[in-house]
Amino acid sequence: MARIVMKFGGTSVATVERIRQAARHVKREVDAGNQVTVVVSAMSGKTNELVGWVNESSKLHDAREYDAVVASGEQVTAGLMAIVLSEMGIESRSFQGWQVPIRTDDAHGAARIVEIDPTELDKRMTEGWVPVVTGFQGIAPSGRITTLGRGGSDTSAVAIAAAVSADRCDIYTDVDGVYTTDPRIDPKARRLNRIAFEEMLEMASLGAKVLMIRSVEMAMAYKVRLVVRSTFDDPDAPQIAPDGTPGVPGTLVCDEDEIMEKQIVSGVTLAKAEAKITLRDVKDKPGVAAAVFGALADESIVVDMIVQNISDDGSVTDITFTVPDSEYDKSVKALEAARASGIIEYQRVTGSKGGAKVSVVGVGMRNHAGVAASMFKALADKGINIQLITTSEIKTSVLIDDEYAELAVRALHTYYGLDKPGA
Repeated sequence: MARIVMKFGGTSVATVERIRQAARHVKREVDAGNQVTVVVSAMSGKTNELVGWVNESSKLHDAREYDAVVASGEQVTAGLMAIVLSEMGIESRSFQGWQVPIRTDDAHGAARIVEIDPTELDKRMTEGWVPVVTGFQGIAPSGRITTLGRGGSDTSAVAIAAAVSADRCDIYTDVDGVYTTDPRIDPKARRLNRIAFEEMLEMASLGAKVLMIRSVEMAMAYKVRLVVRSTFDDPDAPQIAPDGTPGVPGTLVCDEDEIMEKQIVSGVTLAKAEAKITLRDVKDKPGVAAAVFGALADESIVVDMIVQNISDDGSVTDITFTVPDSEYDKSVKALEAARASGIIEYQRVTGSKGGAKVSVVGVGMRNHAGVAASMFKALADKGINIQLITTSEIKTSVLIDDEYAELAVRALHTYYGLDKPGA
């Protein structure tokens, strides 16, 4: 017997019929003797609809009332899932975040989970019930409903799995696992049997959309094993793992120690709409970098790749960095304002939109030299010019022109031997 948290995303519960399909997956686990808690998102598109209604009502709305409205999407899905499960003969009831309770801070719209009391969920699962919990929401110290922001339902599921000491947390979505790259870019992409938390975290931060960063961070911190799998697989089919053996299908996201044979490179990611900004002839003195990036942080602008080049005499430096295309104009204005107020000194600012960041990721890179050099050679062989480079222990990223982005992904995918057999 295993204890499992099963999370179903918006596309998995988009209609009542899809909720029934998801419920069949739950029934399979219950029939196998497992203890199950279900976490659900709002039906696909409903959260955006609710947010639209709030904004239509008032642009300067109370964040607490925003949460009260937006949290209702998950409440509907949880109730419907409990009804469908009960119709299937499975004892079930819905729980809102405050009923568990999932305690959060009071940052409405972007709350963080502080504590989950597992007592009621433990009791229900031990008695053979299936609790259905609303994802994305909790309760503030004031007693008001809070929402967790982007990726909140995944975060809820991982936090609940940690609280109830689950054996694993199954994330059901519209894809059947984590792939070596986006199959829409490279049809030769293959599904990974296992991927380490660190690799998944890097891939999520670099453009892979399968899991949200917050949920992976929490899973890594609490050692919650995740399985990414498809809701649309036949719930009644034999459970076959990706390697063809009996087991759980999908991709297991786990601790690095659980992966026996570590690939040098596990995946290639792509993030488009990257803008490059360069500050020319910045007066080089202690604290200049803090002043530059502090001015951007004050405007809530997230900076990604950073490269600094100091002149021969050390008097000035060029600082180049990337931001999302959507933040380009705002960034330039913030830097110009900082120069006008005397916070930083530079000659001019240059830049461009429409770049693409391509990255290779793999825990095996820690113990293998020359991965970056081989990446640069693979791109050079395709005539692709590199504008910026950043590296870490398990990743190397380059900024290139957008027109070469997909060619670069396919070239690197093949170069590192990631193509599926026979492709």
